[in-house]
Amino acid sequence: MQKLALVLAALLALGAAHAPRSLSIHTPNSPHLSGFIRSSVGLDLCPTCVEFTGEAINMLLNLILNAGIVGSCGSLCNALEQKTGSQALGVVCDLLCDIVGIEEFVKLIQKADLDPIYFCELLKTCPINDNGDATITGLSIDPVKGPQGPRTISFTLNSKNGTGTGELVLLVKTVDGMPIEDSMLLKAENATAFPAPQSLSLKAEQDPNCDPSQGPCEQWLAGNYTLMIDVCNGECGSNHPHSKIYDRKEVGFEITEQ
Repeated sequence: MQKLALVLAALLALGAAHAPRSLSIHTPNSPHLSGFIRSSVGLDLCPTCVEFTGEAINMLLNLILNAGIVGSCGSLCNALEQKTGSQALGVVCDLLCDIVGIEEFVKLIQKADLDPIYFCELLKTCPINDNGDATITGLSIDPVKGPQGPRTISFTLNSKNGTGTGELVLLVKTVDGMPIEDSMLLKAENATAFPAPQSLSLKAEQDPNCDPSQGPCEQWLAGNYTLMIDVCNGECGSNHPHSKIYDRKEVGFEITEQ
């Protein structure tokens, strides 16, 4: 009973990031985009696995390759908990490792090559649909021209055959070359699962809380910008099986002097 309670608590802790929320496009230390709302995923192991793997796979590889900790699920996951200071990561590691056993778990971590979605597909916690499709239509941004300030982004996702477990990536090409991007997991869905249209809010203005000593801060200089959206099967840009870009769309906007 105690182990079950720990597992549920850990799943809730890691799954909280996938409850209804706003997606934020950000520089390394400054959020800018919000408003992409997704349905609650509860205790679905797929987003929990992807969230866990995104946080832990580097440390797990280090423990396996450098520290040689591969004796059992318990020893590996206890080491992960000690290194990260996160009981939630340790408990979810134990849960996922127990699905296939320590030897297969270690092989899959190495085979996944830092790709969380592919790892969770190999672990069979995320479904695969290699016949899926998705297109982005009606991409717009408002206002398309004006001074620094919030912009509303709208678009619709359409699918004929449903989608595999994948990713939505949003990137803003800025005047000064600062990388502004974010991504979110897209669960495998049937063709009718996507509400229309999606709506996001882009904070195209300097963040007063951005600390230059912690990383570069986007200034949102006057000029022309491009917003690019990718919707993908698997991780966008991955060369692993079950991965491809379904669709990519761009829209431009201009920031004028105040």
